[in-house]
Amino acid sequence: MSQENSNTTVNRAKMYQLALFPMNNGATNVYYVLILSYIATFGNNVLSIATLFATSMITVMRVFDAITDPIIGAVMDRTNGRFGKFRPFMVIGNIIMAVSAIALYVFTPYIPKNMQWLRYVMFVFLYAVWVIGYTFQTSVTRSAQSVLTNDPKQRPLFTIFNTIGSMAGMGLMQVLAPILRSNVGDYDSARFYAFFAPVGIVVSIVLTILAIIGIWEKDNAKYFGIGGEKQEKTKVSEYVAIIKANKPMQRLMIAGGSCKLALSIATNMTVLCMLYGCMMGNYDGLYLPMMVLGYVFSVPFFVLSVNTSQKQGQKASLTKYVRVALLCYIGVFVLLLLWKQGNPAFNLSILGDSGLSLNLYTILFIVFFGLGYGAYYATADMPIPMVADCADYETYRSGKYIPGIMGTLFSLVDKLVSSLAATVVGIAVTMIGLENLPVAETPYAEGMNVIVIILFCVIPMLAWALTLWSMKGYELTGARMKEIQAVNAVRKDGIAKGMSLEDAMDKWKDMEDVPEAFR
Repeated sequence: MSQENSNTTVNRAKMYQLALFPMNNGATNVYYVLILSYIATFGNNVLSIATLFATSMITVMRVFDAITDPIIGAVMDRTNGRFGKFRPFMVIGNIIMAVSAIALYVFTPYIPKNMQWLRYVMFVFLYAVWVIGYTFQTSVTRSAQSVLTNDPKQRPLFTIFNTIGSMAGMGLMQVLAPILRSNVGDYDSARFYAFFAPVGIVVSIVLTILAIIGIWEKDNAKYFGIGGEKQEKTKVSEYVAIIKANKPMQRLMIAGGSCKLALSIATNMTVLCMLYGCMMGNYDGLYLPMMVLGYVFSVPFFVLSVNTSQKQGQKASLTKYVRVALLCYIGVFVLLLLWKQGNPAFNLSILGDSGLSLNLYTILFIVFFGLGYGAYYATADMPIPMVADCADYETYRSGKYIPGIMGTLFSLVDKLVSSLAATVVGIAVTMIGLENLPVAETPYAEGMNVIVIILFCVIPMLAWALTLWSMKGYELTGARMKEIQAVNAVRKDGIAKGMSLEDAMDKWKDMEDVPEAFR
């Protein structure tokens, strides 16, 4: 039952809405793989751009992306046209990304080598244009959740559908990449990107259309905060004070940024090429099977995490399964320390010339990596629906409905932190004397094992530890969110009947003030 039909605290989404709207995250995650995972390799190996420039530019552009987030969020909060608050940003963002990605990956390799300066200019320019489009569309994923549902039993489901959407985008691209590599050209060939980019763009467009269908009905002023259509505009000057007072949001930004850093570095294509290709000597036989195993292991953790979220709240679920990931990665860390070049007993092996070829080392790696990655992957996107809780808390605290700025400020920290990933990888590679980023066929170089251990294990483990620390003081438990939703609902009802926002805020402050019908 929805809020507009009865005096209830709950605004529920239809199942198709819960399933389709998260495809917006899948649509942007297509580009997360297409751009953020490959652009440094493309710039370095196809356009002959210097390694440190290519990797550092990813950091610079992620910082630019982070800076544009609050600006777009502020515009979104002040938007409410005939096409809604969120849908225009999804469409405009996707168009900008499609055009800039085609121009970058398909046309820039045709710039003559004797005009290298123009390659640098177009690389930076088109990358910057893409960032603007990416900011437009990614801002919606976090911001629009607050209108989709506030049901504490439905919001955890967003994590599952969000991951399905992510796999429909990111997962599909990760599967297609090695297939195209084997049939079209390696990661250092222009032909590979000329095929890869259009395929990704088509996938992203389809997912965006599905997401627009999912949010269509809810992208309506009657779902916007406790003021609905009477919602006051928040001044830009007020945003800093709002975030300063919203302690749960501060802690969630730390947790979300830490989780994204772990994902960005551990799944960086250069790191995986060094691990499965340079160290283990069989990229084609290991990358795809290990990725699929990670997804398979994540399935039971999704079920467990949703069950925990519905019973104990999203904070309890996030901390519980991040601990599992942290403990399991200790095992991965030890196994990588034991790795010895040229020693089959301490090398990953899944398929041999005669079929299945598993050794004890591989079995242990599959168990520790599978459980650890499965637990982490099931909670990796959990901070996203938790942003909606923080937005509802802000409405409860101040009466302001500002999902745009709440979502994009979360993204700001998330992107600033994850922007370090490519630069860290680039610096690490240059420290062992490599001039180009390693690809699958790059021979093993002395020191690669140390770099892989640090990037694949140590940094993610430190990030998860920081996540657990930040969640200690996070107050938005499952029980607390029920109280907040009840207070917001009775205030909204009062305002709809003619009461001013100030009077409603003053009359209903805590759960004990709320009539039974709204509890």
